[in-house]
Formats: sequence, C-alpha cells, structure tokens
Amino acid sequence: MPPAIVIAEDDPNIVLSLEFLLRQAGYDVRAVNDGEAALAAVRQAPPDLVLLDVMMPKLGGFEVCREIRRDPKLAGVRVVMLTAKSRDRERAEGTAAGADAYVIKPFSTRDMVRRIADLLAQPRH
Repeated sequence: MPPAIVIAEDDPNIVLSLEFLLRQAGYDVRAVNDGEAALAAVRQAPPDLVLLDVMMPKLGGFEVCREIRRDPKLAGVRVVMLTAKSRDRERAEGTAAGADAYVIKPFSTRDMVRRIADLLAQPRH
C-alpha cells in the first residue's frame, strides 16, 4: 500500500497543488479544510504523515498536533506544520506540540514532495 497523507489546509490553492503532486508521486491522499475534520480523519484511518496548517477553522493546527501526540495509537504519524508565521515563537510552539517539521509559506510544492519522501524514509523516533 502507498503511504497515506492527510492534508489539513484551508487554502484551496495549496490543497489542489499538493494533492495533485502527492498523488502523482504515488501517495494515498485525503484532504480536509479544518482542524476538527483533520483530527477525525487521522483518528479514523491513521496516515503515515499529516500536513497540518497552523491557522484553520474550528481547531488550530498546534492543538491538532498535540491531540495526535497524546494518542498512543497515533505514535507513528509524522506531522509537518505549515504556516505563514515564521517567528521563532511559532516555530518553538510547533516543536513543543510534537511536530516533526515546520514549513513556512509560501513554499515550493515540488520541494515539499521531496521533503515528505525524506521524512517518510526516516525511522520514527
């Protein structure tokens, strides 16, 4: 089975681009546009990786990440935080929430696909 990825992002342009390139690269992709839907999708069928926007409707990305990290059944899920905020404070909060990586918008979607492949190739700590 191909690695599964959940894209939790409320910007439809980012979702379209990432979804297309990730499917083209052979990943099984599900997209949701708010934090509650992200948490539900991850709990329903745990993916290998979540691309998680920090600022989303209903539930923010940091809280979703913390919830994922609290659940032992989701220990193998990698989390990549996506945000327009580049300050050290936000990066520290993402790390504290348990994110595996923190990506600043705008980013190259092609570079993101390569970064995801690299992350998935590494053993989970």
